[in-house]
This record gives sequence, C-alpha cells and structure tokens, in this order.
Amino acid sequence: MKTGDKMQNKTEMLIAAVLLGIAVSTPVNAQRDPAYAAARAQGLIGETPDGFLGFVTPPTDAIKALVADNRIKRLKTYTEQALKEVSTVEEAARSAGCILIAKAAIGEKYQAPDGRWMTRDSSTPVLHPSCPKL
Repeated sequence: MKTGDKMQNKTEMLIAAVLLGIAVSTPVNAQRDPAYAAARAQGLIGETPDGFLGFVTPPTDAIKALVADNRIKRLKTYTEQALKEVSTVEEAARSAGCILIAKAAIGEKYQAPDGRWMTRDSSTPVLHPSCPKL
C-alpha cells in the first residue's frame, strides 16, 4: 500500500469516527435549539471547512454567544474523537467540516475553501481538496 493510500484510508476512518461522534453529540443537539435553527435559516451563520460555525454577516451579541457556545461543544466532541482515534483535534475538526458542509441543508450557508460564503443547493458543495468523496 502506498503512503497516499494509507493517508486516505486513515482519513476515511477518522471521518467515519467523527461522523458517528457528530451523530450523537452537540452539533445535532444544537440544531434543535430554535435560535440556532433560525440563525442558520436566515443565513447569519454557516459551516466552515475547519469544522466550526462562522459568521456570514456581522453578528449580534446573541449570535456571537450562540456560535461561541456551539464552538465549545464541538471542540469537546472533536477532542474526544481525536483521543479515541489517535489523531489531532484539528484533523478531527477538519474531517467534521467536510461532513457538515456536505450534509448542510439546501439553502444553508457554508464557506468554500477560498473563503467565499456560498448557499447550499442541490449540487455537490465546494469542499476542501483534502476532503474525501462522501
């Protein structure tokens, strides 16, 4: 097996583990919060390639607090996953970023690798080149 193949395999395994962690953790629970859902639906916040939420528009104090709380919870999830998978928190977060952008609902905002904010439509979202095909 080539080194590139090993890295791809490790990345895919890490993504699967992060996806499982996300499925039972805070980001999904956060979507049940009406303020979080409203901010996403209004295009005020969106997913970023680093696995965290970003501000699409200048945020209010309430939106800043919402995103800060979500960041803390996601960081905890990514840290737990990194410890389980013997990877870095950054790797776990980036893997989650790929998944969260790919799974964003139509109409939601996400950040492309070049920093542009885009609106998710029915086409495949623009993902970072390191993201595996999901």
